Amino acid sequence: MNDENKRKHLEMIQNIVTRMGNNLFFLKGWSITIIAAIYAILAKDISLKYMIFAAILLIILWILDGYFLHQERCFRDLYDAVRIKKEEDIDYSMNIKEYIKGKNTWLKSMFSKTLNIFYGSMLFLIIIMIVLSNIKINISITWNNQNNNQIIQK
Repeated sequence: MNDENKRKHLEMIQNIVTRMGNNLFFLKGWSITIIAAIYAILAKDISLKYMIFAAILLIILWILDGYFLHQERCFRDLYDAVRIKKEEDIDYSMNIKEYIKGKNTWLKSMFSKTLNIFYGSMLFLIIIMIVLSNIKINISITWNNQNNNQIIQK
């Protein structure tokens, strides 16, 4: 039995899955690079606007990473469906709508264990930095006000 159509269809799907996997890898690389650059800027100038910018950028990258993971999961399910089809049923369809359910939804993919650990830990660090910088700013303002009051009283 010649399964040439099935093999070609599976190759097409596998190429898409590989591309999605590469996109996930590059997004994580860009995430680390951009966040590291923002941390470097923060080391020089602790600014709330940079930290908020980093948090927003990280959330955008998290959403985008979730999208690519969602797509990859759907195409993997399509691959499994095509794998068990008979040769005469191969239609080269790349429609993944019927596989967008359960863990394959965009939101569930975004909050998968691996993405939660990766992006959640970075977001947690940014939030800690925001809180600590606000405490530092508040202490600094309080300390400056106390010194100014002492100078005025003298």
